[in-house]
Amino acid sequence: MQVHDEGRKARMMQALYGTLAASALLVTASMPAMADALQGEVIAERWCASCHLVGPGQDVASDQMASFMQIAQRDDLTAENLGAFLRSPHPPMPDLQLTHNEIRALIAYIETLE
Repeated sequence: MQVHDEGRKARMMQALYGTLAASALLVTASMPAMADALQGEVIAERWCASCHLVGPGQDVASDQMASFMQIAQRDDLTAENLGAFLRSPHPPMPDLQLTHNEIRALIAYIETLE
């Protein structure tokens, strides 16, 4: 009976180690996305907040511009078409000439607002 219990205990330990390893991979994989979103929030506050409401703590912006929350909730908006939009000039928005990394970070931040 003791041999059977030791085998079961070993299998349980393997399952636990497997679960811990998988959890560590998930956390590690999401770290760049979290870093991008944090960088995107900084970019949004610096470049976008004068016209758009970019976050929950902001209360002053143009009433003519969609908030980032409204943008994030649009069903027809994907990361790809938002990236294309941000890469091309489109009045009345100023041509910010954001880098690809800055655009990716800004999109990552907007995606956190969904």
